[in-house]
Amino acid sequence: MFGSGAMTNSIPEIENHDIIFVIGSNTTETHPIIGLKMKKAVRRGAELIVADPRKIDLVRFSSVWLQQRPGTDVALLNSIMHVIVKEDLIDKKFIMERTEGFASFKESLLAYTPEEGERITGVSREDIIKAAFLYGNAVRPGIYYTMGITQHTHGTENVYAIANLALMTGNLGRESTGVNPLRGQNNVQGATDMGCIPDFYLGYQKVTMPGIRQKFEKAWGIHLSDTPGLTATEMTRAALEGKIKALYIMGENPVLSDPDMNHTIQALKKLDFLVVQDIFPTETAELADVILPAACFAEKDGTFTNTARMVQRVRKAVEPPGDAKEDSLIIVELAKRFGVDMTYDIIEDVFREAGNLWPALAGINYRRIAKNGLQWPCPTHDHPGTPYLFKGAFPRGKATFTAVQFRPSDELPDHEYPFLLSTGRHLFHYHTGSMTRRVDPINRVSPCAYIEIHPEDAQTLNVREGDAVRVSSRRGTIEIMVLVSGRPAKGVVFIPFHYREAAANVLTNTALDPISKIPELKACAVRIERVETSPK
Repeated sequence: MFGSGAMTNSIPEIENHDIIFVIGSNTTETHPIIGLKMKKAVRRGAELIVADPRKIDLVRFSSVWLQQRPGTDVALLNSIMHVIVKEDLIDKKFIMERTEGFASFKESLLAYTPEEGERITGVSREDIIKAAFLYGNAVRPGIYYTMGITQHTHGTENVYAIANLALMTGNLGRESTGVNPLRGQNNVQGATDMGCIPDFYLGYQKVTMPGIRQKFEKAWGIHLSDTPGLTATEMTRAALEGKIKALYIMGENPVLSDPDMNHTIQALKKLDFLVVQDIFPTETAELADVILPAACFAEKDGTFTNTARMVQRVRKAVEPPGDAKEDSLIIVELAKRFGVDMTYDIIEDVFREAGNLWPALAGINYRRIAKNGLQWPCPTHDHPGTPYLFKGAFPRGKATFTAVQFRPSDELPDHEYPFLLSTGRHLFHYHTGSMTRRVDPINRVSPCAYIEIHPEDAQTLNVREGDAVRVSSRRGTIEIMVLVSGRPAKGVVFIPFHYREAAANVLTNTALDPISKIPELKACAVRIERVETSPK
């Protein structure tokens, strides 16, 4: 139901929630504009539930903070739903008319009492009950999450649990409600909409369906495979095993962003041929056989689609420097050399083709979005766009409840590696820093990597703020500066992954969610040792 990963609702609707439930999202630092909308909603009377292992900035504005142990989201959500069922806060009419499978799903919640939730998650039973009453009694509640939910070996189950919570309370298909995953980069939504995922053509049309495949074969005049491709992390494994010989990487820096950095470098070095297309020479580009210099967002025409399905025009402001070219032009030129005529007179021709092949875009053209964007689905040229999804019906008819059980993370602390590491972003740098770390004023504010350690853990380790420590996992070791902080819980540490000189992803685990194939970047076991410095 949420396969696209898009928000079911719109960004302006945030201000009108009466309850906002943020789980696994450091919203004010990773999505600051949406974070501002949430703060505005609180000023207007909304109550905020924050579920996060760290004391993120949003906690200051919250009515209840659920500080769950990393990787225990399913147990937390199931225990909240247990209370909602017990207290009869479900929407019986919605469940009967628009869903299926509730009876067996309800049975699956029986074991998740608030007491059991407290035992697994570390969140007090009182706070679990308080959160359940807040969300269950709300008229316009919205759920917001990001990679704190998805980057686990049970990430798909986490998302199912969130969907279950919205369904059982009837909080889908209405304004200022919904399930709202926040996309991590400016055009991730647009990229997946256009088919940059291994098992779908554009518009989430499955490559395995013969009728779909034939439609695209006819439009493009070529034969297409019916076999789903590999995800990015699966490609790395395949390269390491010698199953992939060449790789073409566009606008990604997997050396810093993928788990187990040493394993990623080893895989890329094993390739016969690596092409990297980017705007700056990244850590990944350093390994490339050929680098194709690309134009940045301000140097090309086209569209970006944001996290709320809003298709927006992008216009060229300046010419690309040197030999840099627009991504679309590079792809067209490469296609010609492979014997495929992919010539378009203007970039809008590509967008028109997308609208012809995906009805949700059929009503959008560049003239209509000249000043303001439109949200898909927008099937006709007089359609106003769709601010929120699932009004009156779901695409497949009735939505299905999915029972999920708590499973621990793949790697938990033990005697040898006693701390649990979580990774993420902070406000000042963006992703792997390939752009922001080239900006001197930003570097002056946030110059170096750090590890957040709880004060009691710092005392046990005999380290103080500013000391250097050696952090090791089963995959590698880095040296990094200590930041003593009350933000993580005792026994949990946090490292932002922006910094190549102390790359968090040297440490992280390559274990994958079996369904989504997303790696478990949010939980792995580490050891921390004080680095003895030589006397001056």
